[in-house]
Amino acid sequence: MSELRSGGDQTASGLVDVHAHFTTRDYIETAKAAGLVEPDGMPEAFWPRWTAEEHLGLMDEARIERSVLSLSSPGVHFGDDGAARSLAREVNEFCAGVVRKYPGRFGQFASLPLPDVDGSLTELAYCFDDLGADGVALLSNLAGVRLADPRLAPVLAELDRRAAVVLLHPTTCRGHEELSSGRPQPMIEFLFETARTVVDFILSGAAERYGRIRLIVPHLGGVLPLLTERVELFRTISGAAADRTPVAELLSRFHYELAGTPSKTQITALTSIAKPDHLLYGSDYAWTPREHAIHLLHALDAVLADEHDDWRALTTANANVLFGQRRYGSLDPSALDRPS
Repeated sequence: MSELRSGGDQTASGLVDVHAHFTTRDYIETAKAAGLVEPDGMPEAFWPRWTAEEHLGLMDEARIERSVLSLSSPGVHFGDDGAARSLAREVNEFCAGVVRKYPGRFGQFASLPLPDVDGSLTELAYCFDDLGADGVALLSNLAGVRLADPRLAPVLAELDRRAAVVLLHPTTCRGHEELSSGRPQPMIEFLFETARTVVDFILSGAAERYGRIRLIVPHLGGVLPLLTERVELFRTISGAAADRTPVAELLSRFHYELAGTPSKTQITALTSIAKPDHLLYGSDYAWTPREHAIHLLHALDAVLADEHDDWRALTTANANVLFGQRRYGSLDPSALDRPS
């Protein structure tokens, strides 16, 4: 799997984690009050009580230089547009405060109150122009509305205009009771939910209409690599234009982060669609508990040992390019010490 090898200067003093989550006490209580006591089918106790200090402890142990924080599923929209706008503003300002308090250690993916388009456009502008967010995190569906839906076009157009970095994150979809057979959605269903959204994004033409959006696909691409040729086949059968861009080429334009359960099989599948310079590191902390995050990081070390001279330097160099060297360039090793 020499595809993982690439040249160029990849020196870096620590990882950049693009898939790292925070919560707040008020956010958890608001979600529970909306009926989401068991997040995506997980036990109530699974809600992580995040603190910056505990996160920095993980980062110091794992030699993670920066973590770009985002809110995970179930997002901020629980049925009321006004409440969603208020909650989005609250969590975005909280996250921006963490970034200011610990300069150089954290970044921010903003949350938007989708499917409320007007509220999302307002929040998007505020987060980029006033809070200095690094990008946005978008859920795979918003109350059943997928990203390629024409109703969301104004938001995608604005993200495209800004050439925004967008972290895609799976969430529970409608009909999940039958699909997941009563098991927690993150176990199996999240991987298929990601695939449904990305395939729809491609087949609808949105991936080409909004080609300046820099999309990060989570969890090593999930099941996407296994579906690529099948989706292309059915697109041909259904009479797609002969000059269409192949599905595999469109998938290769996206970025892929390595959170999940890395294995030789998974990496082999991922390298069939992902370019080496489009790979990024992700821990999925704090929804992935600390001990598991450390274990999975070491698993990546073992799995990728024969595939790249230094996968950590590769993914960090890729993040430097994606977010901009000025903000995410390498720090002096002393910067890995916890801020006072």
